[in-house]
Amino acid sequence: MSSTKKHGHAPSRGLHFNTGNGETLQPLDIGHPQYIGLIDPDTAFWALIKKDELGHALTEGTFLQQYRRKAAKFAAEMKGFRFGLAPSAVYFNPTDRCNLNCDYCYIPESLRWRGEHMSQEKLFSALAILKRYFRKSLPKDVKPQVVFHGAEPTLNKEALFAALKEFERDFRFGIQTNGTLLDDADLEFLTSCGIAIGLSLDADIESVASRTRKTWHSESVYAKVLETMERLRGYPNYSVICTVTRENMHRLTRTVDFFHHKGVPTCMLNPVRCTREGARALKPADHAMSPHYLAALDRTYELYRETGRKLVVANFANVLIAILAPQARRLMCDISPCGGGRSFFAVSARGDMFPCSEFIGLTAFKGGNLFEDDIPRVLETAPFCQVTSRKVEEIQPCSRCAIRHFCGSPCPAEAHEMNGGMDRSGAFCELYEEQVRYGLRLIADERHEAYLWDGWDKDTVTTLDIASL
Repeated sequence: MSSTKKHGHAPSRGLHFNTGNGETLQPLDIGHPQYIGLIDPDTAFWALIKKDELGHALTEGTFLQQYRRKAAKFAAEMKGFRFGLAPSAVYFNPTDRCNLNCDYCYIPESLRWRGEHMSQEKLFSALAILKRYFRKSLPKDVKPQVVFHGAEPTLNKEALFAALKEFERDFRFGIQTNGTLLDDADLEFLTSCGIAIGLSLDADIESVASRTRKTWHSESVYAKVLETMERLRGYPNYSVICTVTRENMHRLTRTVDFFHHKGVPTCMLNPVRCTREGARALKPADHAMSPHYLAALDRTYELYRETGRKLVVANFANVLIAILAPQARRLMCDISPCGGGRSFFAVSARGDMFPCSEFIGLTAFKGGNLFEDDIPRVLETAPFCQVTSRKVEEIQPCSRCAIRHFCGSPCPAEAHEMNGGMDRSGAFCELYEEQVRYGLRLIADERHEAYLWDGWDKDTVTTLDIASL
């Protein structure tokens, strides 16, 4: 039997579980021949117990006694993680425009076609404002992160690259780009500075990849992205996002093979965000998508066994880490409240501030302007508080779900626009369920390390580790 790291639960003097003051522990079928999951849904504490020993674990007292001794610590850790974080990152759009017209983009077409570039002077001013803010709000040994995002940030390349040089000592920089405008000199500059680079490619073959990602004239950019990927081969600080839709879900296993063959160190298989109607038209049904998704994860394990080289699927790895050690997560989408407005915020090319990039284009969620308003005040505005106060315990059916703190019912923008409110669930509930069950099976079979970054647990501390009953 295994247990997790860094989880919590309110103190209890109850002698039994699921009644009165006793612990709430829910059995969860994980689809494993020997093990069943046992989860405290309030804190995401979990254990894997042999099916024929479940009754013994819950009645003889040893398991519950060990759990109770750590209950107060569990509660404090989870509360701090969910409600005690301060922003340490910014998703920054240095331009509204994009040279592509992807079908599922969350930024309105009018903005991407006729939007504005932020001038170099204003970009420098914006980063100076952020630098001053983070100096006051973060410990001295924590360097904030700025991810230049979009739209397509390299359309404003001159101002962008000047900012990377000017503020290289002040921030950890990343850039999410379609990769079509980067030449050898650009990539030499970015890689020599250690900039994290994210590309996008939606399939292993052009005919599928180009169905949803294309120029304004419906031209393919597949070959150009492959050129950029080849130039980045061997660079450890880059990744490729594959946005999963009904158009490409059937090729996920072959896409994983392709990424591994191309030397991609990390990828993301991101289910399409359904914030805007164009994206919703491409949404696959959960029951149709999940088998393809899990098969692709299986393939990454096979490739690791065959070659000794990992291809980490970062968004699944984050779900797996959410089980193993919640506070070690690298992404903050699958926790409630999510990271939007809480551990990061977004800035548009006009300096407008939103809880997350997903809200850019939704004017009701503008909390203020970086050049006009005080950042701490913006973080307390109603648009931001709508996101930061969204708790999974107040969402149906999530409030009664045993694994609600492994996914957090993402995404608030998606829930608001697709399903009509912050108190609604987002998309892909079943897919998250299947990922959690899959992750617990990996842990039961001691295969989980093959899916994670090397050294992922370097700074974690085990709160409770029960090896046997």
